[in-house]
Amino acid sequence: MAKSFSQLRNGMSAQARAASAYGHRWLVEEMSLHQLRKARELTQTKIAGELHIGQADVSKLEPRTDMYVGTLASYLQAVGADLEIRAIFPDGSAVKITQFSE
Repeated sequence: MAKSFSQLRNGMSAQARAASAYGHRWLVEEMSLHQLRKARELTQTKIAGELHIGQADVSKLEPRTDMYVGTLASYLQAVGADLEIRAIFPDGSAVKITQFSE
């Protein structure tokens, strides 16, 4: 009989659980647009409807590595998120850039 994930996790050492939690945070904190859409259980067709563009246009948009800030902000709003741009300095301080806010 298959074990549930919680049963498997309970059998892991504290070090293994910590490594698993770190890996989970890393996976959740860094995603491509495609991965984000999939994680939110949305289709390209749904996103296209929100953006008033065709599904093929969403397909072309997702793998892009360079796009307008407004285009990215619109895509993220379609998946239920807001875009925040921050400048991170070597000392760890951060400043939110407000120039691109609506």
